[in-house]
Amino acid sequence: MKRHFPVPLLAGAVVAVYLNSFRGVFQFDDYNVIVDYAGVHSWGAFLAGLPGGIRPLLKFTYTLNWTSGLGLFGFHLVNVTLHAANAVMLYFLAARIGCPSASRFAALLPALLFAIHPVQTEVVTCISGRSVSLMTFFYLGSLLAYLRGRALGSRILLHAASPVLFLLAVASKEVALTLPFALVLFEAARWERSGWKETLGAQAAHWGLLLSLVVLFLAHAGYGRLLEACFDIRGVASNLFTQVHGIAYLLSRLVLPHALNIDPDLPVFSGWAPALLPEALLLVTLLAAGFLGIKKRSPAGFGVLWFFLHLVPTNSFIPRLDVANERQLYLASWGLFLALATGADFLRERWGARWITVTFAVLVIALGALTVSRNAVYRSEIALWEDTVRKSPGKARVWNNLGYAYDQAGRIRDAEAAYLQALAIDPGYALARGNLKGLRARSDSVR
Repeated sequence: MKRHFPVPLLAGAVVAVYLNSFRGVFQFDDYNVIVDYAGVHSWGAFLAGLPGGIRPLLKFTYTLNWTSGLGLFGFHLVNVTLHAANAVMLYFLAARIGCPSASRFAALLPALLFAIHPVQTEVVTCISGRSVSLMTFFYLGSLLAYLRGRALGSRILLHAASPVLFLLAVASKEVALTLPFALVLFEAARWERSGWKETLGAQAAHWGLLLSLVVLFLAHAGYGRLLEACFDIRGVASNLFTQVHGIAYLLSRLVLPHALNIDPDLPVFSGWAPALLPEALLLVTLLAAGFLGIKKRSPAGFGVLWFFLHLVPTNSFIPRLDVANERQLYLASWGLFLALATGADFLRERWGARWITVTFAVLVIALGALTVSRNAVYRSEIALWEDTVRKSPGKARVWNNLGYAYDQAGRIRDAEAAYLQALAIDPGYALARGNLKGLRARSDSVR
């Protein structure tokens, strides 16, 4: 495999499967953070909101798109470009893990699966998913700068470039705070390990920055309100039990990508339940395999622990209204793809490269076709929410959103029926009741 061949291959794969995503419209959270949020509609509003706002770099890119005059095309172009760049960086990252004899196949396959797996559509095709891909872009840049700095002994890369990129990642999305822990994971997986003093010196700037950012976030009124609201949703213990099922659900989306759902209806557990036992055993087994693998400096072990590390901010101690969303798999999924590729590379050596390569080529084509199909669901709000009510028929919010989409399209009877279904599920759902009242008031005024 030629040295630079993976770069155009990965970029071309992303373009091929996401070309039809440019037909997508604003959806769901896009309205809260872009369409109806005046703070990104002009540079004056953006600057005025900086002192007390959060995620300034993300808002900068939204403002840039909104004021560019390119419309939705510009938003989609940035999202697809970020995804392609992330896939390429993950290839180079995988090439720096494990023993020197590891094949390029083992580095390329996880990056290719990351690039074309349909679970990534919630980040790439849905505009507001950019918070994840933009964070990932700087996160991976910081990791690569660190690893390059370690290889060259460059203080500029270790103590300037990598920490600055880390800061930019956090300015895009706060979950980037996991980066220093990812550095520890990389050091544990390195084929040639260094002494703890050398490692601590190389990572000192990152850990210092992490501590400073945590203090800053705790002192920030906006983050304080967000945390307070989170812990009003459910208790920590309840959330941990709930996330056993939540993480198992996310794992299933990697294996069953035909059943993707932008608003899944997942149960909340107040305590231990027998139904959680098989899922808990699965997660414990995976974690044990990860720690055993990292002890043997296996890329597979690294990949499994990487998966869990990137779910800690969203799927562990801090409760969220939504138990799990597919976008949480964006960066985490690469770890499991890496573990899969490590196993596939092992089989290539023993069974012959041709059959394994052909098998995964077929898998990649099938996943790419599913991604193209999933992108088509984002072509309109009605298409997205009709798809979602088929998968979450018992969730009131889904029916309300479908009703609103019908309402905006002038399908009054369909909208009324959807609002009524939302209220049948949750009679106290004020938003659906208000939407229904407004719909009927407008209908009466027309008569």
